[in-house]
Amino acid sequence: MRVSTSWIQQQSVGSMMNRQSDLSDLNTQLSTGKRINQPSDDPVGAARALDMSHLIADSAQYQRNITSANARLGLEDQTLSNTGNVLQRVRTLLLQAANGSQTDGSRGDIAAELSQLRGQMLGQANSTDGQGEYIFAGNRTGTQPFVSGDSVSYLGDDGQRMVAAGPGLQVATGDAGSAVFMDIPTGNGTFAVSAAAANTGSMVAGASSVSDPSASPSAWDGGAYSIVFTAADAYEVRDAGGAVLDSGSYDPAKGGSVSFRGAQVAFSGTPDAGDSFALGASGKQDVFTTLDNIIKTLRMPNGGDAPMQNALNTEFANLDQALDSITRTRGLVGARMNALDQQGALNDDLTLQYKTSLSDVQDLNYYDAISQLGAQTTALQAAQQTFTKIQGSKLFDYLR
Repeated sequence: MRVSTSWIQQQSVGSMMNRQSDLSDLNTQLSTGKRINQPSDDPVGAARALDMSHLIADSAQYQRNITSANARLGLEDQTLSNTGNVLQRVRTLLLQAANGSQTDGSRGDIAAELSQLRGQMLGQANSTDGQGEYIFAGNRTGTQPFVSGDSVSYLGDDGQRMVAAGPGLQVATGDAGSAVFMDIPTGNGTFAVSAAAANTGSMVAGASSVSDPSASPSAWDGGAYSIVFTAADAYEVRDAGGAVLDSGSYDPAKGGSVSFRGAQVAFSGTPDAGDSFALGASGKQDVFTTLDNIIKTLRMPNGGDAPMQNALNTEFANLDQALDSITRTRGLVGARMNALDQQGALNDDLTLQYKTSLSDVQDLNYYDAISQLGAQTTALQAAQQTFTKIQGSKLFDYLR
């Protein structure tokens, strides 16, 4: 086989170029600290590194979402705390107003303070976050949710804004004002008691309760009933059609309670024959209507009479339901914040694992790289020296 001088020179040049390319790649790796700087360096490793990078970016976004959600939920919790304080003050004033020693004038003063508290309550319900978005507007965060006229109207919706806190985990960052302030059960949450407007005696309905609806076949069934006092010391329980279901005696001097079908109502005072109290399934009433009813009742003349006491007791039960709504919502907010904190810690752990895996795939082993740098530098120098010798040699140098 004939080997020409030009072919030998081309081979030498090619060898030098390969060594220079290897050395250039190694220099790039040493300067970046990464073994893979382009997909061609390691196609499989580059694909794995890309997957890990996406997972790290997703985890970082989840953490930003958690930070934003925690800030918004923290503001909601503070707002609900303020709202609860307002309602507790209303409750204190209502207890004072229910005292028989109050006069029309003192009750009017209490009503005036309650009007101010109603305004505070409306302000809390229309609270905004740091971006100026309404907290209790559902998904309509740009619309003021509560507007006051003759009554308070809700202009938001029933939706909840959600954020992704982790793979497959969506967490609500707020609560609709309809659930917190508007759709509040009346009475004890199961049934409500109201005195007939035509009552003439001094009887007042007090606390009410209900047994477990599943306790027995005779437990509370959600129907409409009435307790009718046929005399000062006797009563009948009637259904919606007027049929007598039960009857019993009552002691006006001591007071007592009437129980039937799992429902129990305490009474005090002396009824006139024909006085009655209606019992029906709890409805829905917003907290602002409850406050308006209390204020209206306190401004009634002759407030020591039974009609005022019955009206106040009715709204007292409704007020407690409003407080329960605030407490229950705060519990939900706290549970979401706990879930976000736990997911945040999990995201941190996952991010560390992803970064470790990414480092294993693409980061450079400096000890190996420096050893390779010395070897490749020597190889390049050898190739250059070989080329120099081959380039200077001629066939005639070997003729004798």
